[in-house]
Amino acid sequence: MPTVRETSHLRSAAVAARVGRWLGICFGIAFLTGLVSHYAQNPSQPIPFPTNPSWGYRLTQGLHVTAGIACIPLLLVKLWSVLPLLVRGLPADWAGRARDGAERASIAVLVSASVFLLVTGLLNSTQWYPWDFSFRRSHYALAWIATGALLLHLAVKLPTIREALGRDVDDTALDRPEAVVRGGLSRRGLLRSTWVAAGLAVLATAGSTVPWLRRVSVLGVRSGDGPGGVPVNRTAAAAGVEESASSPAYRLVVGYAGTTVSLTRDDLLAMPQRSEELPIACVEGWSASAVWTGVRLRDLLDLVDAPRGAEVVVTSLQERGAFRATLLQGNFADDDRTLVALALSGEPLDLDHGYPARLIAPNRPGVLQTKWLSRLEAVT
Repeated sequence: MPTVRETSHLRSAAVAARVGRWLGICFGIAFLTGLVSHYAQNPSQPIPFPTNPSWGYRLTQGLHVTAGIACIPLLLVKLWSVLPLLVRGLPADWAGRARDGAERASIAVLVSASVFLLVTGLLNSTQWYPWDFSFRRSHYALAWIATGALLLHLAVKLPTIREALGRDVDDTALDRPEAVVRGGLSRRGLLRSTWVAAGLAVLATAGSTVPWLRRVSVLGVRSGDGPGGVPVNRTAAAAGVEESASSPAYRLVVGYAGTTVSLTRDDLLAMPQRSEELPIACVEGWSASAVWTGVRLRDLLDLVDAPRGAEVVVTSLQERGAFRATLLQGNFADDDRTLVALALSGEPLDLDHGYPARLIAPNRPGVLQTKWLSRLEAVT
């Protein structure tokens, strides 16, 4: 005997197909832009990640997070609309049971993976990590699993989806026999409410990426506040570098093939300075553009006769952490806009932004824009 809620005419293929279409589009955007972010962070890149446009990573990462946020209300409505189909009894015949059971198992995988991706992604955007596993590796693996389950689901349901989208939303031809109870909300009203909910969710968070939306993005955890108008993800205190970064004994070592030079901050300030307006974009979704001033990295590599195209191992003063040392690909090292920054927005670099010196390069993930530089080692 169906329950009262299961008899609602809103729980229909007409609603599920229309919500599912936009859920699939948002999921696809999040998946593709997530692949871009994953590749950009790979030390090994058969095809070098481009340095142009300088705002490319900012755009893709902003799309990734906002598309993921939009998925949350869409997924909730989608699950609600198809719930009676998921909890109904299995067919009487064995063939039907096997087919129905396999379909539900694939949906369970899809839903579980999607919920994991959305929940951990949302927590990541707020910089709350109540887990010990690698966020990047687990997100990457689960994204492929969810995508495979989604493609299987689309293949199985494609005839129903096409027919539902080809009919008027109020057409009852594909409805369950018991889905006849009409409440105070029409199907069009439910769909409009869903689009509004998804839009508000995006609007409430997109300010972390889009500066002109910051006044209305009440849930945008990165408002642009911070020294020089750039938010701080990890402070010098959290990184344990307050003493070493502020020490008069600080030196930046540049090396290649056994040749090294050791430079104080004053030495760096005495070299030709260059200013570049570059965005910094974080994997959590926030981004900010600012004017950075410092020494062109290529000028430093020339001090040790490092050849063009050489990759550079960039090491921080931090004694631990996944990004204590990163690899800067040759195209980034040779780009004139890649700087060892000493100042931000016309002011000396703040300690929390990487004083005495930090890396800033165009179109590079924020986690790889190493702060508190201690060594640059060119390798071929």
